Amino acid sequence: IGFTLSRFLSLLPQFHMVIGSLAQGLYSLKFHNCNNRLPGVKLPYSFTVEVTEKNPGGYLSAPEIPLSRLYICMAGVFFVAAMVWVYTLLKHRYSVFKIHWLMSALAFTKSMSLVFHSINFHFINTKGHTIEGWAVMYYITHLLKGALLFITLALIGTGWAFVKYILSDKEKKIFMIVIPLQVLANVAYIIIESTEEGSSDYYLWKEILFLVDLICCGAILFPVVWSIRHLQEASSTDGKGERLITAMNLEKLKLFRHYYVMIVCYIYFTRIIAILLKVTMPFQWQWCYEFLVEVSTLIFFVMTGYKFRPASNNPYLQLPQDEEDVEMDEVVTESGALEGISKVKKTSNGPGSCNWLAG
Repeated sequence: IGFTLSRFLSLLPQFHMVIGSLAQGLYSLKFHNCNNRLPGVKLPYSFTVEVTEKNPGGYLSAPEIPLSRLYICMAGVFFVAAMVWVYTLLKHRYSVFKIHWLMSALAFTKSMSLVFHSINFHFINTKGHTIEGWAVMYYITHLLKGALLFITLALIGTGWAFVKYILSDKEKKIFMIVIPLQVLANVAYIIIESTEEGSSDYYLWKEILFLVDLICCGAILFPVVWSIRHLQEASSTDGKGERLITAMNLEKLKLFRHYYVMIVCYIYFTRIIAILLKVTMPFQWQWCYEFLVEVSTLIFFVMTGYKFRPASNNPYLQLPQDEEDVEMDEVVTESGALEGISKVKKTSNGPGSCNWLAG
């Protein structure tokens, strides 16, 4: 029986390929059933394939070999940026909103996701397969990072905590659309990562991921547009006691316009330009696509944090005076008994409190 089995195994199709330095490139193995080439004839078939693909440096392909080091380095950069952000929040704790801590959670989650992604690629390169525990941790942190990213961008776009503390019904609908779509996008990403490229489900989930990602990117732009329109309407009024309010609304309008341009540039670069560069690059340099995406994400995070940092000179932290405040200032300065005394508003996490200071 053993002789018959070994003879049978020797009859199975087997081949071994060694690619030299002059024939480097990206190779793919495709299967075609010649019996099904005739139109209208589909014969069933079954087979088992065992494929081992290995480079001199490991099991990863040439564009993926540098990714493990790239991800761990970028994880360190994002972690340092997150620590600097936390230090800034603690330094200006009286001007900090809840969304500032949400932004710090996003930065730390991004760093953790890159760490687990690096570990996942390391084991694929050394062992030829993923370690289930590390892969699960990466998928969990990747899901949390995606959800936190779009929630944070949408909250900043609505002006929540910066301009207002209540979300409108249409803004709540945006979150009801974006969050489930992000869950679907992450499910599609996990299926693509764990499915062979030649399977029938691979391209279906790849198209779903691309479509859902574009819908989410478009959806988070609506709150920013609504905030810009609201600030434009608010800054168009200019009456008695409203000059300061109008000037501050114009500053906020300028800030949110910059934020809108930043989001559009980030989406355009990571979803279109970087992919075009990946297609046109030689196969040895295709890892630069991931590098460009991570660097652009870091720049976008840093610029968003700088624009909406907790500082007293930011336009969203400057509380306007109403007509009663203006009239009170006039009464105080005109009174001889209270000459040299002025009223000062203190900016805090809640409503502004009034203090009397003697000059």
